[in-house]
This record gives sequence, C-alpha cells and structure tokens, in this order.
Amino acid sequence: MTTERGRGPLLPFGVAEVTGPSMVPTLHHGDRLLVHYGAPLRPGAVAVLRHPLQQDLLIVKRLAERRDGGWWVLGDNRAAEAVDSRSFGTVPAELVLGRVRARYRGVRPGRQRSAGVVLAWLFSAVRPVPAERSVSWRLRAR
Repeated sequence: MTTERGRGPLLPFGVAEVTGPSMVPTLHHGDRLLVHYGAPLRPGAVAVLRHPLQQDLLIVKRLAERRDGGWWVLGDNRAAEAVDSRSFGTVPAELVLGRVRARYRGVRPGRQRSAGVVLAWLFSAVRPVPAERSVSWRLRAR
C-alpha cells in the first residue's frame, strides 16, 4: 500500500486475498477482495483491518457494532476458531483500513482469454459484498 506521511493510501481502492474459513459463507479461502480504503463504515459491513495484537497481520471481519474504544468485529463462520473480538476485544477505529466492496475468483491459469470466457468469468466470479442490515444474532451468540 502506497502512502504519504500521515495521509493513508494514495489510491482509494486496493486488492486483498482471503485466507482461512472465518468468513464462510460470505467469503471463501482464495477469494480476492476489492477494498475501498477510507470508505464510510457502518455496522454490518465487511472490512479489512489490522489485527490489534499483531498489527503486521491484516484480517477480514464483519463490523458488528461500534463500542467505546472502537469496533466489535466478528467472523461470519460461527464454527471456525474465534479469531475476532471474542478473543482480542474491541478494535481501535484507526486499525480499520477499508470496507470490502466486492469479491472475485481469480482466472484459472491456462484458460483461453476470449471475450466470451472473460464475460462468463465476470458474471460467475465477481459478486458485491453487501453489508448485513442486522448482525444482532451474532451479538446474542457471544
């Protein structure tokens, strides 16, 4: 990520890759994400953030609610190991880098790059990642 001193990213969009199962069924291992840096944040949105205890590690979580001291974040997969606010607490707002706008699968190597193949890929591989209107069921499950 290219930045100027104290200003954040120079470009408002970037790409990230999902590793692990914590955001299934919304996101899967290997999905690539279009991240909107500096986008307005709201509860229910999926965001890329720095892990509060290991800040060189970027993680993808859903913003559950705003609390004193930052955001309470949760993974969508309740069966996965809890590497979210249940284990590390509230995430300071300055560690939330951007909002995920879309996810896509990479193009498989060796595939023909005709216009038809590219269009089929666009329709099957690219999906918006909307914010959930209510994440209260996750908060009750703590």
